[in-house]
Amino acid sequence: QVQLVESGGGLVQAGASLRLSCLASRRTFSRDVMGWFRQAPGKEREFVAAITWNGAMAIYGDSVKGRFTISRDNAKSTGYLQMNSLKPEDTAVYFCALGTFGTQVSDFRSWGQGTQVTVSS
Repeated sequence: QVQLVESGGGLVQAGASLRLSCLASRRTFSRDVMGWFRQAPGKEREFVAAITWNGAMAIYGDSVKGRFTISRDNAKSTGYLQMNSLKPEDTAVYFCALGTFGTQVSDFRSWGQGTQVTVSS
């Protein structure tokens, strides 16, 4: 069973940047699609971004397009989410996940514990 550990969250002001990291415990990380989701209090888990095993293709949720960039370093079994021009509405717990290429929670089978991102206005 793979373990995923997110890091890099924190409290920032609107307009700032953060980079989240997701470290996978399994060497077969390189075979999986990696995704990021977020969940704000009282809301459903929302798709943020996903990237194929080789980084050749990435997709983004409409609310983050042009501001967030997903990437991965398979040699380090680590994925990243670069978040620029952060807005208060980006405040949520951010989760990384491994699975198949898609935008639904059900497309992903392994999940991290999440990291809190809070953006103040």
